[in-house]
Amino acid sequence: MEPKVSIIMGSMSDLPVMEKAAKTLNEFCIPFEMNALSAHRTPDEVEVFAKGASERGIKVIIAGAGMAAHLPGVIAAMTPIPVIGVPINASLDGMDAVLSIIQMPPGIPVAAVGINGAQNAAILAAQIIAVADAEVFKATVAYKEGLKEKIIKANLDLKEVTYDYKTN
Repeated sequence: MEPKVSIIMGSMSDLPVMEKAAKTLNEFCIPFEMNALSAHRTPDEVEVFAKGASERGIKVIIAGAGMAAHLPGVIAAMTPIPVIGVPINASLDGMDAVLSIIQMPPGIPVAAVGINGAQNAAILAAQIIAVADAEVFKATVAYKEGLKEKIIKANLDLKEVTYDYKTN
């Protein structure tokens, strides 16, 4: 099994956030790899990874980083593969990471999800892959239908909740 998505995090301290991406990709049956790379501490390894990802069959890269959060942008600068940045709340409520990820120069786009939004990053990665993979497309459609069903069920459950002045 060859990975289609690469999940990259700056260090093991990011795993509690980034494992949400892994679990979601696993549910979609999308093969993935996980690695720790640091734009600041292992820049040579980041370059080797980014420049070789396409040749290895990687279709999407999910890169999580906190604080200065340069990892997604550095990777995006060295690969034609779509990069999804996950800002991790490591300081300043994660806003420093958000700004580091979204304020990229022209020509070096990085998609971004919300702070600690690794699950959404995996869903977006699945949707990108689904453009050329009918099975993954079906899985993303089913996932969205499941979300709809949860809300329908929530409304049925709410009908059972009573208050003196509740009208529905």
